[in-house]
Amino acid sequence: MTDQVIPHQPDPNRIAPMGLDHVIEPHRSGLSRKHREWLAAMLFLLPDLIGLFIFLGIPMVLALSLGFFKVSGFGDYQFIGLDNYRKMVHDPAFHKSLRVTATYAVVLVPSLFCSGLGLALLVKQPLPFIGILRALFFLPYVVSLVVIGVLWKFMLIDRVGILNKLLVKLGLHGQSWLGDPRLALWTLLGVTVWFLMGYYMILFLAGLQEIPSEYYEAAKLDGAKPWRTFLDITLPLLKPTSFFVLLVSTVSAVAGGQGFDLVYIMTKGGPANSTTVIIFYIYQQAFQYSDYGYAAALASFLVAVLLLLTGILFVFTKGGRFDFD
Repeated sequence: MTDQVIPHQPDPNRIAPMGLDHVIEPHRSGLSRKHREWLAAMLFLLPDLIGLFIFLGIPMVLALSLGFFKVSGFGDYQFIGLDNYRKMVHDPAFHKSLRVTATYAVVLVPSLFCSGLGLALLVKQPLPFIGILRALFFLPYVVSLVVIGVLWKFMLIDRVGILNKLLVKLGLHGQSWLGDPRLALWTLLGVTVWFLMGYYMILFLAGLQEIPSEYYEAAKLDGAKPWRTFLDITLPLLKPTSFFVLLVSTVSAVAGGQGFDLVYIMTKGGPANSTTVIIFYIYQQAFQYSDYGYAAALASFLVAVLLLLTGILFVFTKGGRFDFD
């Protein structure tokens, strides 16, 4: 009997070796990994987004719309269109508050930048008791603004204040630091810089500690002087920190809490409105004169100014990015 040749049948339980080009990916149903991660991130952010919408977004929209109404303070709303904004154009007190705020910001922002950077460079040195020195510079910032205002007002009282008594003992004349329109704003600026410079010192110190020490060692080997090292290494590499400091200090100068608290406690906007910054003027219109519609229009104008200043800062500093980014 002739043997019958049976053709070879592949074993279905055995997978033949195949090239990578022949590997067939199984079809996956549902979301991809990227979309699942995005969805998880949004779910984690959702509570904060809801909170921001309820407690920040809605009040901002209501405040913006309130600027088109005349509000009596007793619940009566009367639509008046752009009358509140026209009132701003012809309000001399508002114009003066703008000038005071501009002077306040132009002096405060560079002062905080220079004092914060100077203190950071100082406390970065290996000095004895450097930890205590850092704490002393930062200590005013952790004290309540109300306490700061009361203490400085007590020390600056005419004739009986500690500062005036010290000047008299030195053979100098005492000054009316808070009662003279020529000195009141500058006195407030001095107190504000003293209060805030420790905070900006910490920001700059964090930026300085991120700069690799190898750069300074290379500059020292090349014979670079300290001033040249500061200009060519320290300042350029502090660009992100400098941008953040400028942004925060600008917002603080125009609409910061210290601008209202210290003015309210120490001068009440006087003498002769010489310390009435715009944020304090908004408070006066709303809570002293009950003109909530006009105060809302002023607040909307202030927000627009802050957005404009922030945009200009982003344009000129490229958002704190390095040139090679």
